[in-house]
Amino acid sequence: MADQPSQQQLQSSPSALVSGGRCLTDEVRHQFPTLHQHVHGQPLVYLDNAATTQKPEAVLQALDHYYRCDNANVHRGVHALSERATWAMESARDSIQQFINAANREEVIFVRGTTEAINLIAHGIAESILQPGDEILISAMEHHANIVPWQLVCQRTQSVLKVIPMLPSGELDLEAFPLLLSTRTRLLAVSHVSNALGTVNPVAKMIAIAHDHGIPVLVDGAQAVAHTPVDVQALDCDFYVFSGHKVYGPTGIGILYGKQVWLDRFPPYQGGGEMIRRVSFDHTEFNNLPYKFEAGTPAIAEAIGLGAALQWFSHFRQHTLWEHEATLLYQLHAQLKALPGVKIIGNAKEKTAVCSFTVAGIHPHDLGTLLDHSGIAVRAGHHCAMPVMDFFNVPATVRASVAIYNTTEDIARLINGLEQALEFWQ
Repeated sequence: MADQPSQQQLQSSPSALVSGGRCLTDEVRHQFPTLHQHVHGQPLVYLDNAATTQKPEAVLQALDHYYRCDNANVHRGVHALSERATWAMESARDSIQQFINAANREEVIFVRGTTEAINLIAHGIAESILQPGDEILISAMEHHANIVPWQLVCQRTQSVLKVIPMLPSGELDLEAFPLLLSTRTRLLAVSHVSNALGTVNPVAKMIAIAHDHGIPVLVDGAQAVAHTPVDVQALDCDFYVFSGHKVYGPTGIGILYGKQVWLDRFPPYQGGGEMIRRVSFDHTEFNNLPYKFEAGTPAIAEAIGLGAALQWFSHFRQHTLWEHEATLLYQLHAQLKALPGVKIIGNAKEKTAVCSFTVAGIHPHDLGTLLDHSGIAVRAGHHCAMPVMDFFNVPATVRASVAIYNTTEDIARLINGLEQALEFWQ
C-alpha cells in the first residue's frame, strides 16, 4: 500500500491535488459529465463511490466508438470489424495485466464482476480440491459476495467455513488469524479493503503467513484497486478479483487474476462457445487460458471500456490522487466527530476512501433521503455486509465514500446537510 500522508500534512494542506498553482481536481472533474448536474435543484455532490464510480469521457468515448465503428463479435471473425474488435478487447487485457502487474496475460480472465470471479474460484476449489472436513477461512468483515459462495461450497462438499474475528476498531484480529490455520485449511479468502468500514487489511502479511502453511489466498480487491496500488506479483496472492465499475470503468465487467498453476488445475466454470478447441458428441477438448473460462460472447464493449478506464487512470500521478483522497477522508472524520450524536463505525489505523457512521435518533435511510434532497448522494443500508452491522449492533449505516474527483467543498456540503438534518430532527 502507498504511504499515507501524516495527520500533520493533511491538516496543513487543504488538498493534495494543488500543484504549481494548478488544481488538478478541476482537471479531473471536468472529464466526468455526470458530476455536472443538479439534483433536486442543488449541484450534485456524489459520495457513493464505494457502490460505483462515475465514468470519465475517455471511457464513454471508448464505448461509443466500439458500438459506432467496430461492433462485431470477437476472435472468430475474419472481417475487418471483428478483427478491430478483437484487437481492442485483447489490448484491454494487456492494459489490465500491466495495471495489476500480472506475470502473464493468460492469467487475466474477463468476468462480469467480483461476484462472478469469486463464484468461479469457489467452483474450481470445490471441484478440484475440497474434501469433507476441509476448511475455508474468511474474515468477519467480508462482503456477502465473499461469504455466500463459500457457504454454498461448504454445504455441497461437507467442508467447514471458519471466520477470522474482528476487533472493535474495525480491524481484523491478527493474533487470532494464524491460530485458525490448520492442516485442513484449503483457502484463505479476504478483502483487501472493507467496503463497509474502509479498513485496509494487511493482505501482504496475511498472504505470507498463509503461504508458510501451504495455503492459497484469494484477495477481494473490489474496494482497493481505485485507492491503493495493486501488484499481484509483489503480493504473491494466488487470486485477485475486482469489478470494473468501481475503478471508473463500465458495469458488467470484472477481472479474475489467478496464477496459471491454479487456473490450469481448475475445470471450466461454464460450457459453450469460445471455451473449446474441438467438440464432438463423444468428447470436448477445452481451450487454453484465458479462454477456458470465457464461455460465450464476452462483454466486449465493457472490456474495452475497462481497458480505457485503467489507461486513463494510469495517466495521472496516482499517489498524488490517493493522497488527495486521504486528505478528504481525514477532513470528513474530523468534522463528523464535531457533530453531536454522530458515531463513526470503524476506526482502523489504516483506512481508505470509506467513512461509515450513524446519527443518534435518525435512521440511516431517513438521513440518506434527506441528504438526497440537498443534492448529496451517499449510501444508506447494510452495504451487503450484514455480519459487520451485527458486530457493531447497528441495523445500517450511512456510508460516504470519496474518489479522486471529490473536493473539500463536497465534504463541506455533506457536513452542512448533516447539520440541517440534526436541526430538522430536534
